[in-house]
Amino acid sequence: MLESRLLKRITHLKLNSFEDYLKYLKFNSQARIEKRYLYEAITINETFFFRNQPQLDALTSKIFQETIEAKRKLGQRKIRIWSAASSSGEEAYSAAMVIADMVQPKYPDIQFEIIGTDINEEVIERAQNGIYKEYAIRNTPAFFLKKYFKVDGMNYIIDPRLKNMVKFSPLNLYDDIKMRAMSNFDIIFCANVLIYFDANSKIKVVSHLYNALNRGGYLFIGYAETLHGISKAFKLESFPKTISYKKEWT
Repeated sequence: MLESRLLKRITHLKLNSFEDYLKYLKFNSQARIEKRYLYEAITINETFFFRNQPQLDALTSKIFQETIEAKRKLGQRKIRIWSAASSSGEEAYSAAMVIADMVQPKYPDIQFEIIGTDINEEVIERAQNGIYKEYAIRNTPAFFLKKYFKVDGMNYIIDPRLKNMVKFSPLNLYDDIKMRAMSNFDIIFCANVLIYFDANSKIKVVSHLYNALNRGGYLFIGYAETLHGISKAFKLESFPKTISYKKEWT
């Protein structure tokens, strides 16, 4: 798959080999522009709304209440959530739906800020547009589908209220400088990213995520992923049908 996708770029640039393409990326004055096409070619953006329902259930059953109580003791009123591999935005918007419908009515004094990032700028633009096809909404509960989407032909358009809750921007999780700016999050979702990294890269990225979390914050990763052998800094927390990694208070 990787060879097939990159061959299209090699052909487009009229190069002769993968080695030539690597040199182009390293030394050509247009390399910055080409890297965007590279990321679009090699990233896999398989996602849909409410893909990880047990993780959302963990938020509403315990985590939000626990976090809100801790915030109030500190005199704070904002909860920050980061969808660190947001793809076209379904994960971030799913969290926004749950918050708008099940959490904000109970805690009207609490503000929620949701950030979605991805290395692929094309999918970030799609997330910002908030327009989806039937495939993306196939797992969405009927109640949320009716309340938070407008149907226009074959398109499902996100309600502006949800779009106002979420901000999207491109970000490479391996970028040390930009990752330092990602901080003070209470909940981070980073699903199905670590499986593509080697051991050293996993350690580096997880360290970034740990630093981005507030004390008492939670990290959710993909079902096929684990932090075993990567980090001992988190405390494992079990929930029905899912687990999370908690940054302890001390």
